[in-house]
Amino acid sequence: MATSVTRWDPFRGLTSLQDQMNRLFESNFRGQTDESALTTWAPSVDIYETENELVLKADLPEVAEKDIDIHVENNMLTIRGERKFEQNVKEENYLRVERAYGSFSRSFSLPNTVDTEAIRADFKNGVLSVIMPKRAESKPKQVKINTANGN
Repeated sequence: MATSVTRWDPFRGLTSLQDQMNRLFESNFRGQTDESALTTWAPSVDIYETENELVLKADLPEVAEKDIDIHVENNMLTIRGERKFEQNVKEENYLRVERAYGSFSRSFSLPNTVDTEAIRADFKNGVLSVIMPKRAESKPKQVKINTANGN
C-alpha cells in the first residue's frame, strides 16, 4: 500500500476561480448594446472639514461648467450634471470605451452647522470644489476658567 503526500497549496484553485468569475461577467454583459457604456455614472468625491468650513471636491473631467447644477434644499446638497460622449469620433472607430458618460446625480446630507446661505463653488481643471462655511455659533470657542479666589 503506497501513500502519496501532496503538498497543500492555498492558491492552487484561485486562478481557475478567477477565470470562472471573468467568464461569468463577460457572458452576462456581452449581450448588452453599445449604449451600456453611456450609462449613468457617479463622480468620485472627497469631503473634508476644517475649523471654519466643510469642503467637497468632485472629479468632473470633461464636464462643462454649464452642465453642472448645484442645489441645497432641506440640508441636502445635490450635484447634478452630464458628461457628453464625444461626437467628433465615429462610434465604429472606438476600440474600447471604459469611461462612463451621461447624467449623474450625487446628494449629501449636510449637518446643521453649515451656513447654507454662504455656500460657494469653484470649478477648475475638471475639479468642482464646494465650500460650505460653518455657522459662527457652531465654531469651537475657547472658554476661560474663572477661579473662585480671583487669581
